Amino acid sequence: MRHKEELGIIILAAGRGTRMQSNKPKVLYTINGKSIISYILNCVKNIVQKNIIVVIGYKAEKVKKEISKQFKVVFALQKQLLGTGNAVKVALPYLSKHIKNVVVLCGDVPLIQEKTIFDLINFHSKNQNDITVLSVVVKNPLGYGRVVLDNNKEIFCIKEEVDANSDEKKICLVNSGIYCIKEEFLKKALDLLRLDNVQKEYYLTDIVGIGRVMGRKIGCMIGNNHKELIGINTITQLQQVEQIMMSL
Repeated sequence: MRHKEELGIIILAAGRGTRMQSNKPKVLYTINGKSIISYILNCVKNIVQKNIIVVIGYKAEKVKKEISKQFKVVFALQKQLLGTGNAVKVALPYLSKHIKNVVVLCGDVPLIQEKTIFDLINFHSKNQNDITVLSVVVKNPLGYGRVVLDNNKEIFCIKEEVDANSDEKKICLVNSGIYCIKEEFLKKALDLLRLDNVQKEYYLTDIVGIGRVMGRKIGCMIGNNHKELIGINTITQLQQVEQIMMSL
């Protein structure tokens, strides 16, 4: 993408991380002495200098204080933890008016590489997509949202595991939770999200189905390294990522 000034980045860091079995905000757990979210912020600071929005919620002031020690970003407060779709909606008003595309990242994926994000942005731009989903093939897809393709091998929808049927759960192409999305489409799609799912949350993934209904162009970039897209939800995963970093 030629014009960095037209790109905004939203990092989702509002969740508590209940499976970590602690009152500590998940993104503030450390790996090799650095917070999880600091790895993501270090990754994106060379992609854009402005329009980095971090969505905070659980123990917001503590997260804000820790991040602000090292990074200059804008914070958006998600007052009620109503899902990823709601989190992005909270962040959108903080982006500059000239933003044309938005990259959405998870605050708990510390192995993500700058090159992968650039590749996603360029893939999105080259194919003139309205939404581009970063996906990856994994042997054990347990816990991931499944990327459901239609007969033309195009994305039909993304199903969270709790909402997936038995056939969908067998799919090994999974959603990384990372996207590049046209800002004008994102605004419209977020207003159409509904709470009709098991968790009663606004899923950002539902904008894929909304996009299909609207006739928008939806793309899927498949990543080469599934380890790079590991999200940390448990202490075991934290230890796994730490071991991977030590081997790099």
